[in-house]
Amino acid sequence: MRAMLLRRQAAIAASPLEAGEVPAPDPEPGEIRVRVSACATCRTDLHVIEGDLAPRRMPIIPGHQIVGTVEALGAGAGRFRSGERVGIAWLRSACGACRFCNAGKENLCEESTYTGWTHDGGYAERCCVPEAFAYAIPAGFDDAEAAPLLCAGIIGYRALRRSQVPRGGRLALYGFGSSAHITLQVARHWGCAVYVSTRNAAHRRFALELGAEWAGGPSEKLPVKADAAIIFAPAGELVPGALADLDKGGTVALAGIHMSALPAMAYEPHFFWEKTLQSVTANTREDGEQLLREAAAIPIRPRVTRYPLADANRALQALAADQVEGTAVLVVN
Repeated sequence: MRAMLLRRQAAIAASPLEAGEVPAPDPEPGEIRVRVSACATCRTDLHVIEGDLAPRRMPIIPGHQIVGTVEALGAGAGRFRSGERVGIAWLRSACGACRFCNAGKENLCEESTYTGWTHDGGYAERCCVPEAFAYAIPAGFDDAEAAPLLCAGIIGYRALRRSQVPRGGRLALYGFGSSAHITLQVARHWGCAVYVSTRNAAHRRFALELGAEWAGGPSEKLPVKADAAIIFAPAGELVPGALADLDKGGTVALAGIHMSALPAMAYEPHFFWEKTLQSVTANTREDGEQLLREAAAIPIRPRVTRYPLADANRALQALAADQVEGTAVLVVN
């Protein structure tokens, strides 16, 4: 099968993904094999490729926002039928028995595995996943539109919940890429007023088009105190300003898997008045199921730019340069 392989971590500018032919994977017991039709790119892919995340195996096929059809069933698998459309997300498995899994926090499982990091992902024609960690994709989205929901959507949804923003509250978003553009649509459905801070002028215009109350640059002060905030940009230097922009009792959620160092902060104005700083770690399957249901009901309309699989380096270079409006999606089959 065709695949884009990462043999060694390197800057995306060097086009480190190599096109090649590799054997199609055989599903293990309890797994399904998916014929991939689309795989969305993600900043986490960049962290895997460029070395911000330590390698778990090499070579690796990146990609973890996968939509396709079930092609083969491993022994004992029966949740899906051949030909059904499914999605594969970042969290690939959890042990199901540890104290975190038993407490509904499988995203914290120490034996968890990840698509496109510990196991081959969706920058290929086929991909395997335990059937318990695959998602049925709602009708109403084509494959490329559905793909960003599998991480950008799910992680944004978890970050929204972790921010504790009240329905109808004031939400600030810092950075406006793939995840933020989906999260804004959910927040607007919740009746929230959304304020966006991003360095990219085109992204500011896009945020206003999607219903943001205000969009400004990093040097501009928010026009209101926010009840909650989410930082999507992997930039630790944004944290003090986001905390200072909070109203009393507010929460800042950090949505990225990787972030640069946080600068020193003062107790007041950053943490006094019962302000809270939360991180977001992966997702649970419940997050995914809830987001997909809500995305279909709203309905969310992800903005996507399609690239052929062979152009994965180019798509990720555009993502790294903040040149993508919405999400860059690799069309595979």
